[in-house]
Amino acid sequence: MKRFFIAGAMALAFSTTAQAADSVKIGILMGYTGPIESLTVGIANAAKLALQEVSDSKRLLSGYPGGIKLEAVEADTTCVDAAAATASAERLVNSDGVAAIVGALCSGSSIASANSVAIPNGVVMVSPASTSPAITGLDDNGLFFRTAPSDARQGQVLASLLYGMGIEQVAVSYVNNDYGKGFADAFMDSFEKQGQAVVLLSAAHESDKADYSAEVAALAATGAEHLVVLGYVGQGGNHIISGSIESGAFSSFSGGDGMIGQSLIDDVGDGIEGMIGTAPGGQSKGAEMWKSVAAAGGLTVDGPFQGEAYDAAALIALAIQAAGSADRAAIAGSILAVANAPGEKIYPGQLSKALDILRGGGDVDYQGASEVELNDAGDPPGAYLQYVVEGGAWVTVGAL
Repeated sequence: MKRFFIAGAMALAFSTTAQAADSVKIGILMGYTGPIESLTVGIANAAKLALQEVSDSKRLLSGYPGGIKLEAVEADTTCVDAAAATASAERLVNSDGVAAIVGALCSGSSIASANSVAIPNGVVMVSPASTSPAITGLDDNGLFFRTAPSDARQGQVLASLLYGMGIEQVAVSYVNNDYGKGFADAFMDSFEKQGQAVVLLSAAHESDKADYSAEVAALAATGAEHLVVLGYVGQGGNHIISGSIESGAFSSFSGGDGMIGQSLIDDVGDGIEGMIGTAPGGQSKGAEMWKSVAAAGGLTVDGPFQGEAYDAAALIALAIQAAGSADRAAIAGSILAVANAPGEKIYPGQLSKALDILRGGGDVDYQGASEVELNDAGDPPGAYLQYVVEGGAWVTVGAL
């Protein structure tokens, strides 16, 4: 009984401190340096757009004059350094005292920071971009959620897309980490179940080397005409593609979400005209409303996971309102309630409306930009878009 009383008193103290202040700190834990830095700024800005929308509404925990503002506190994972991700998460949680975290982006960073810092300290993480299938089985005590679907599903989507286009023999190059291996395994398993399709070689590459000629030579030796690259736009994936073009080894390319960025086109040039890509996203009502919200907020939607980042931050804000507290445990207990039915469906730009409904004791079913619906593991089912490089830019072809 005494142990319960002390724990309850500690939770109440944190809650009172968080609410009595003018603001609540929310961590933004992302790869500001490293292989996806060209994508990170847009993703982070999308998350901050949701936090600003809530702050401007003056409705969060609005028993206080003007409501409580949400303050973004940013930290860098580098994407590829687990120690750096852990150190940054440690600062956010124990020095900055954030109530919850949007992030991380790269799956390895999420796994490291969650296991070492967030889970032991009872802090919710909502990732907009960590897609490794390994995350589904994370022993997270109900603290880790994501608005981007698992690559177990994206592997199936990309495999079906390629086979449907008449591509039956491929070579695969994947980045040697949780993201790349999980994606490659899912793709290969699905692709080889379709007709006569075969993966002639599936080989890992490191994210940043001086020379990739050996990797390109091994891939080229398969005789496959099509190369699937499951890496990062800013590092190894670029080099694998550029080396393949220079050697004339492959006539066509495809890739997953980590390869979709203008920097790939700028670095490689005309040789990837017609390259195919897949990334989480949709053409739903929420996705269309997100474009308008982003434009009004001065954000250019020019890469993957931006809508998912807005959704991740929105879920945290709505969970705070539903719980009536910025207490860490209270946030964790409210995420699924605001993400799922029953309740009034809420889309981008409607956070003020949602806050009012929750304040009045009603329920919301947050749909957001990415058609949010979370299962018991904190995973969404996910929708995907097909992209293609046309005229020096990534163009959305349609939903998958």
